Amino acid sequence: MTPAELAEVVLSAAHAVFEDRGLDRAALPAQTTVERPRNPEHGDYASTLALQLSKKVGVSPRELAAALAEQLGRAPGIKSVEIAGPGFLNIRLDAAAAGQLAKVIVEAGPEYGRSDTLAGQKINLEFVSANPTGPVHIGGVRWAAVGDALSRLLRATGAEVGTEYYFNDAGSQIDRFARSLLAAAKGEPAPEDGYGGAYIAEIAAEVVKRRPEVMELADAAAQEVFRVEGVQLMFDEIKSSLRDFGVEFDTYFNEKDLHDRGELEKALVRLREQGHIFEADGATWLRTTDFGDDKDRVLRKSNGEWTYFAADCAYYLDKRERGFERVVIMLGADHHGYLGRMRAMAACFGDDPEVNLEILIGQLVNLVRDGAPVRMSKRAGTVVTLEDLVDAIGVDAARYALARYSSDSPIDIDVELWTRATRDNPVYYVQYVAARTAGVARNAAEVGLTRGDADAFHPELLGHEKENELLKALAEFPAVVATAAELREPHRVARYLEESVAPAFHRFYDSCQVNPRGDEEITDTHRARLWLLDATRVVVANGLHLLGVSAPERM
Repeated sequence: MTPAELAEVVLSAAHAVFEDRGLDRAALPAQTTVERPRNPEHGDYASTLALQLSKKVGVSPRELAAALAEQLGRAPGIKSVEIAGPGFLNIRLDAAAAGQLAKVIVEAGPEYGRSDTLAGQKINLEFVSANPTGPVHIGGVRWAAVGDALSRLLRATGAEVGTEYYFNDAGSQIDRFARSLLAAAKGEPAPEDGYGGAYIAEIAAEVVKRRPEVMELADAAAQEVFRVEGVQLMFDEIKSSLRDFGVEFDTYFNEKDLHDRGELEKALVRLREQGHIFEADGATWLRTTDFGDDKDRVLRKSNGEWTYFAADCAYYLDKRERGFERVVIMLGADHHGYLGRMRAMAACFGDDPEVNLEILIGQLVNLVRDGAPVRMSKRAGTVVTLEDLVDAIGVDAARYALARYSSDSPIDIDVELWTRATRDNPVYYVQYVAARTAGVARNAAEVGLTRGDADAFHPELLGHEKENELLKALAEFPAVVATAAELREPHRVARYLEESVAPAFHRFYDSCQVNPRGDEEITDTHRARLWLLDATRVVVANGLHLLGVSAPERM
């Protein structure tokens, strides 16, 4: 019996109690939930339904709880129900009802944990969006891991998601990038406000290789060639490195397209129609202070140039007009000041920032080696890059390490820890469960042990204390996924795998023999435990998949 099924049983019992007592059935909720007690000795699951309903119907919580307990005690699969405190219901399942979950999980396979809790939501999720002026640095890599995991979670809970990379290929940063490439091609030092690092020389050399005539052009014309060719080369490299990291986007959106298509002017017209535009000092302003911003924002300067914020406005409007009801943007710690202006901008368009816009801020990441932060990349010169992180600890460890912490917490990634093949390495600890379950299953096949027909499964044989603990851990997975998606917190999945499933599995494995020893006869208990073993692998594989991490069959 799954927690969702038990919750339906509890609600059904409440309907029966209300009908017997003539209570107002309109007070009953459409659905309820059950939770695992903090102390396992209190039972398998707990319900607070009696406490929730007592005031509505004028019956004391304990009296209502007693009636519910009596009704629940008659339900198939319920071993016992106890009343605790002011009216908590502590419920114990019989072994057959608890063990049935193993079959449910195995038969569901990749679908186990998925739900429709966010069905009907159309979400645009923008993350990374690093400027194409250099490789993706370690802060951007954090958003690559967290953003991709979040997109998987949102889809797993029924949302329609479009992932997006905003490609800033317009503005002064690109001009500085082009000047830096030209200087490198000439063998000159980088401009004072330009970019350095070996990658600049590499890209400049590749542009010259592709367009040898560029060195014969005047500086202005040559700079334009380096801008067009260099930006494309840099962006191709960024896309390639992200792809190697397991991250691809549904849409790569060019800022320059907004300018070329007149989208900034369109956004200005819309904002003017909403009554939030004013002119001052020869510039065009958006009155964002009407919606809580600390100051009004310039959209077009007195010299006619558009500001970055004008492009932000046009880009937001474009997303909304593509049908996305909720725009989620992931930004680095240095963008905290954007919150007020972006929320005010959404309100200026007539949207509700609480409904239509969501901004997530991620904190800093350090790569640590021998107890000291790694400060610079051999190639980029000033920052640690995606390639540096992957070279140091590998893709799986990098993705898991970045996703297992709340994104609003700074983190240090210790190279020594995350490359260690021991239990204190979190990703190794979890992946080892996947590998061990696969290995035991291979050994079972070698001795002729199979799960057998589902109709011959005997869930009542999974009555050992450690089997029950593992079943309860596996039962939590759908709720963990739903909560992680709702709260935008992929780290909940990682912590669940390493703090709940992995230790419960190891205790089960140490206490319950899955495969027969020597000439021991294969029994229904062996088969039942093989169902539980396979169910564990399903949950671990599904959880790791949500984080973009592999579930190896051998380690």
